Amino acid sequence: MKTIAEAWPIVKGDYTVGNPKSRIAVVTLASQINPSPEAAIWGSSKTENLGVEKIIVNIISNSNIRYILVCGTESRGHLAGQSLLAIHANGIDEKGRIIGSEGAIPFIENISREAVKRFQQQVVLLDRIGLTDPDEIMRIVRKYKYRGEAYQDEPVVTVSQKKRQTTFSVLLSGDIIISEELVMDAASGIICEAKDF
Repeated sequence: MKTIAEAWPIVKGDYTVGNPKSRIAVVTLASQINPSPEAAIWGSSKTENLGVEKIIVNIISNSNIRYILVCGTESRGHLAGQSLLAIHANGIDEKGRIIGSEGAIPFIENISREAVKRFQQQVVLLDRIGLTDPDEIMRIVRKYKYRGEAYQDEPVVTVSQKKRQTTFSVLLSGDIIISEELVMDAASGIICEAKDF
């Protein structure tokens, strides 16, 4: 069985590839911690939407990865770590919102619910948010790098869904005031100038 998609990792990001056959990936959130070649992939994530999407796409396209160590300092406001834990535990609702996320804009727009479900089934998250000690992080990586077998199904390569083109003139009201110049329509998540209303 093929366990790694061609051209893995699928999406670009702030990460380093180590051993693609390793069972563990490391997400260091807003911290920059020197990567180890013993992890499959190692990188930061500062956002609760695109950052989480990139993690999911790169994880489900490598069936060898069964664990994700979530460590480092949480990103203020965005809460990328808490959002990653929330999507793994709860998934997304029909509007793409991460259920239980406390992040500022926790909407998944570029991957399917099926991709999220595969992510939930494939990996176990090791919640060590706040951990920045490189020695302890390496101890965890070494403990899990060969643990268990590859996921039973072949890798999934998700193609980014095309975002709908929205015209600001269709919006009738903005129900969240961001500043004197900007408002947001909560239903669509669209931000535009207040004068448009």
